[in-house]
Amino acid sequence: MTNIVQLLGSEAEHLLQHHCTAIPKELLHLPGPDYVDRVISIKDRHTGVLRSMQTLYGHGRLANTGYLSILPVDQGVEHSGGASFAPNPIYFDPENIVKLAIEGGCNGVASTLGVLASVARRYAHKIPFIVKINHNELLTYPNIFDQTIFASVDQAFDMGAVAVGATVFYGSEHARRQIQEVSEAFQHAHELGMATVLWAYLRNPAFKTADKDYHVSADLTGQANHLAATINADIVKQKMAENNGGYNAIKFGKTHPKVYSELTSEHPIDLVRYQVANCYMGRTGLINSGGESGKDDMQQAVRTAVINKRAGGMGLILGRKAFQKPMQDGIALLNAVQDTYLAQEVSVA
Repeated sequence: MTNIVQLLGSEAEHLLQHHCTAIPKELLHLPGPDYVDRVISIKDRHTGVLRSMQTLYGHGRLANTGYLSILPVDQGVEHSGGASFAPNPIYFDPENIVKLAIEGGCNGVASTLGVLASVARRYAHKIPFIVKINHNELLTYPNIFDQTIFASVDQAFDMGAVAVGATVFYGSEHARRQIQEVSEAFQHAHELGMATVLWAYLRNPAFKTADKDYHVSADLTGQANHLAATINADIVKQKMAENNGGYNAIKFGKTHPKVYSELTSEHPIDLVRYQVANCYMGRTGLINSGGESGKDDMQQAVRTAVINKRAGGMGLILGRKAFQKPMQDGIALLNAVQDTYLAQEVSVA
């Protein structure tokens, strides 16, 4: 098992001994082996969605814990094939993406229509597929903060996917159209018995000031999570909160002083706890993203997993840190993240 304390280094006590008092854990609907029965089954979802959710929760090294470890590889569209796969060219071949997810013990693999369709008959019954149906492709110039539909819900269903994923760029000028498109797609997915995962990202130049990038503020990302839950996302993918006070900095929208004085603190676990609270107190699962690859990937990935788990989150969706390195190193990193969710000494704060 991974030595979590050693990887956290000087932050170990700060992260592992923290106790959340602003929003106590007793108010949350926490992940657990019975999450589908306890939380999902009382929703208005088609019974097929319950089966799909249980399939996702029941796969990989985190099977039947209520936690998720998902490998997302849509960066070939969102960034470019070269930017994504030049560090390890084997991943230009979609089969190796799926192999990494399987050998890495993931609950599922999330990718594009083309990637998953190209190997669906060989692997759709071996690991849960999550088909990303919209993208912001980075070849059209100048780039805009918009999402284009690349795939239909029916195409995902026909290839045997258990879930569809989509992005909304909350805060962008195109957000309201994206919300409508994704809401309709999610309704159709639920009718077919598939689960839904929303990449609830913020995009607006005004959210970044000379001093801070408020695209990762707890208050603004929290509201994005709330909007994601509003359109019936079963799982929300969100960047881990790193600061707070976005509403006050951009001087737009509505907030409340208690968000900053009572419901959050500067502690990273409290910031992510506020993200969880906005996911209907955990009735919609929060998975944080792993971010780009760089130095100290193992340490950074485990740190994010510790914060997410202790905040009441549901897991990690981690891609570039795993596939932009030799496969065995990627597997080791995914396993280290999973070890964090399996570790009893890492408890909900």
